[in-house]
Amino acid sequence: MALDMSPQQKELGKQNFRQATKELSRRGFLKGLLAGSAALPVAAAAYYGYQYEKLQGKPVRTALIGAGDEGGVLVGEHNPKYLEFVAYSDIRPYNQKRIFEGEKVPSPRRGFNFHYGNDAEKKIKKFDDYKQLLADTSLGIEAVVIALPLHLHAPVAIEALEAGKHVLCEKLMAWNIKQCKDMIATADRTGKILTIGHQRHYSLLYAQASEAIKSAILGDIKHIRALWHRNNSWPKVDKDGKVIAGSLRDGWKPDIQPQDREALEADIRKRGYKSMEELVRWRLFNRTGGGLMAELGSHQLDACSIFLGKAHPLAVSGVGGKFFYTDDREVDDHVFVTFEFPGPNYYHKDKEGKPTKDIDNKNDIVVVTYSSVNTNSFEKYGECVMGSRGTMVVEQEQSVMLFGEPDPNLKEPAAPRATAVGVTSGPAGQPVLESTASYGGSSGPPGTKPAGAPADTSEPVSRGYREEMEHFAYCIRMEQEAPSDEKRRWQLEPHCHGRVAMADAIIALTSNQAMRKHERIVFKDEWFDPAKSAEVPDPDMIPEVIKG
Repeated sequence: MALDMSPQQKELGKQNFRQATKELSRRGFLKGLLAGSAALPVAAAAYYGYQYEKLQGKPVRTALIGAGDEGGVLVGEHNPKYLEFVAYSDIRPYNQKRIFEGEKVPSPRRGFNFHYGNDAEKKIKKFDDYKQLLADTSLGIEAVVIALPLHLHAPVAIEALEAGKHVLCEKLMAWNIKQCKDMIATADRTGKILTIGHQRHYSLLYAQASEAIKSAILGDIKHIRALWHRNNSWPKVDKDGKVIAGSLRDGWKPDIQPQDREALEADIRKRGYKSMEELVRWRLFNRTGGGLMAELGSHQLDACSIFLGKAHPLAVSGVGGKFFYTDDREVDDHVFVTFEFPGPNYYHKDKEGKPTKDIDNKNDIVVVTYSSVNTNSFEKYGECVMGSRGTMVVEQEQSVMLFGEPDPNLKEPAAPRATAVGVTSGPAGQPVLESTASYGGSSGPPGTKPAGAPADTSEPVSRGYREEMEHFAYCIRMEQEAPSDEKRRWQLEPHCHGRVAMADAIIALTSNQAMRKHERIVFKDEWFDPAKSAEVPDPDMIPEVIKG
């Protein structure tokens, strides 16, 4: 994420963050459970407020609809003590086999066999049609996990809710905003839980980072830079390492497996697809996918919104296009967007300190930039939050680095990347970073460390998939025990329920519109109101139905 940091400087940044969070916790500005325990499942359960004991040994009987890439991740990361998969549906024979066998480490797609044993196929029932799965009454299915192509999220989720199932649907919430509002309305009417898989809402790493930002130790934040860059310009090689002529390494354009062609191609239009390419490579087409903003950018703009107090953006502009690929794909392969978010003093605050819609300081703007490219992977993906007193870098959902801004009034101010930080008290008792020179941070030969450099104590942390599914199950069980009045039921919703996820969808889909129309688009409050069903950012987005 940072262009010119040595390994020693990165490790110093990680140590700075650990030290700052401990001090913030001691001072009462950070929940104590977060400090130093980001990788512990028990800390996640305590922080997000769910208890395994309250499930009373009754995991939620769950079905998977869509056993492809993301379905495989969710199966690999789920905890059978909370969600017990008893059925699944997928029309592709290749996925039907892979969802049981899983993939080799380090892939997170570990498969049903990993969790339920090599005889899992005898325990988990296959349905050729998800409609049959939803209609089944013999298995006691309580919830469904939906990991289908984007254009199917809304129709299948709505059918599942109507069938009396709780729903965890993968992101992006839906293909257009009207569908998002229809999903919310159906969940409200049926009284079933609807949550969307923006897993950063369940990442303790992001919780730590956002609480630290909330404490104001970074000072006045004016810019957040987010990116997710990949390089797909290299050719594929075969099992012998020989280059396959005319090929490119592109995860969005996987090979179409022979068993899928044999089973599906003859009646592919009856199944709702124009071609086998659209079925297998659905991310590449506008009718079935949402492009880079839906698949990657939505995660990171979600994180930026959380960092800024879950604020809705004011406006977006951008440039995107098919700048590299020459095949038949329709989605952009490079996107560059700029958002204007309200700062903490943009809106007037009422007596309780809550922001109103009255503008208090129109110049208090935070600019958030996001880019996703397919021809360069020099920087690791992540977010860089820049404040007047410090910088925070979240890298690959695995680590957070913190650096203070050196005081220029000191006789020998240190370079920011070689700055150790502490937390001291500022005006009105607010915490502020205090920077001191560290070991210098100069990079020597690979593998060497200057004297005094901190040891690397980093460890893998959860990306939030497991926690989002555990909390989903907990909410279902607690809903059954709760009174039937609506207020109590909504108190038990997951953190990324429909209203939260709709905002993420609005951000991503409006970005696509801004790039497509080459204009700056101002967001309207009505777009974010589920009750105003006629208000959508792009009324021209009407789903195309394929007829066999």
